[in-house]
Amino acid sequence: MKKIWILAIGLLFLLPTARGAYMLLPMDPETQTDHLKAYGITYWVLENGVEAWWLLNYRGGSFAFRHNVIFEKECKTRGVAFEIIPDAAFNQILAEISDPEVNMDAIKLEKAPKIAVYTPDFNQKGEKIQPWDDAVTLVLTYAEIPYETLYDNEVLSDRLAEYDWLHLHHEDFTGQFGRFYNSYQNFPWYKEHVARMEELAHKNGFEKVSQLKMAVVEKIREYVIGGGFMFAMCSATDTYDIALAAEGIDICAVYYDGDPADPNAQDKLNFTNCFAFQNFDLSKNPLEYEFSSIDNNFGRNVPPEQDYFTLFDFSAKWDPIPTMLTQNHTRTVKGFMGQTTAFRNAYIKPNVLILGENKPAGEARYIHGTMGEGTWTFYGGHDPEDYRHFVNDPETDLSLHPNSPGYRLILDNVLFPAAKKKKQKT
Repeated sequence: MKKIWILAIGLLFLLPTARGAYMLLPMDPETQTDHLKAYGITYWVLENGVEAWWLLNYRGGSFAFRHNVIFEKECKTRGVAFEIIPDAAFNQILAEISDPEVNMDAIKLEKAPKIAVYTPDFNQKGEKIQPWDDAVTLVLTYAEIPYETLYDNEVLSDRLAEYDWLHLHHEDFTGQFGRFYNSYQNFPWYKEHVARMEELAHKNGFEKVSQLKMAVVEKIREYVIGGGFMFAMCSATDTYDIALAAEGIDICAVYYDGDPADPNAQDKLNFTNCFAFQNFDLSKNPLEYEFSSIDNNFGRNVPPEQDYFTLFDFSAKWDPIPTMLTQNHTRTVKGFMGQTTAFRNAYIKPNVLILGENKPAGEARYIHGTMGEGTWTFYGGHDPEDYRHFVNDPETDLSLHPNSPGYRLILDNVLFPAAKKKKQKT
């Protein structure tokens, strides 16, 4: 009986109903009730073995797939707006999109990517030591997109190859414990975090946390070069590149590893190792809540009510990858702060693709590049719907922000690996 039931469910997924042939999830601001959950629906459709279309720049970057009653019911359950259209109407949409005069494209999504979130073991299974949340895990949970967590032990034992997409949780890859020492050295959570990280380093055969993190950074680099998709936010962006530049150099003050930093560390940095940044200066004050000159934070004169960044409008047919990564129902996105808020344009490598920037402030907020066979994306700031997120602040309730443009950019990255590989035009 169980096999018959599974077969019946499978047939429902394959057979459209008489009411129509395709379901369209419109992503324009006037129609879609929950943009974030629409990504979750699309991911769920792919999980069930049904291909989908990503209609780039069509009504805000809409999704489409074969209609059946199960998909329809799931959309209603999750509160996602949809339209049922016959084959002829969908073919007309594809014809409209294929017109060389319009900036649109139709990308086939083939398989749901397997997602990993790099986050400390002690943030898992309800044991939360670090007093902050992560925007990516919040939106994955809200959109009902499944993910698995891993940390240094799994990375060092070559588990990354099991996953298509990797998110780097709010992390300090330089081994300086987020540079929280000056403000939080006497707080129990900080002491616990340091103790656990030092124990983890010693168990893996390293004398210092910075050495452990360097080994992890190298494994992640191998993952990307081998074809992985890596996404990072906030301090996991610049500290990743700083660690790469400082390979084999002690940049940690005595507060963080028990001995002084190399006084000539700045002159020894190797910027060719970096994914995104070059020619930056390390922060000379080890008690400063900042790692380097990459972050456009100190002296940033942008009033909160005027803090927006603009997404570039790429050619969908010629540049499908950046077009996918910038799909949104608006080209102007509200800015938000973080330990790493934005990237000063002066320190971004010339081959890096800027996806979103605040030009008057001289900063990029959202950047992308390739490394070997894989790609990476860095997104500045901590929480797109919490302008200035402080330690111990409550997590954002995304049911209050179902149409968040800032969170949509995260989900663009989540679905990006599902796209059928399309040869880039030259």
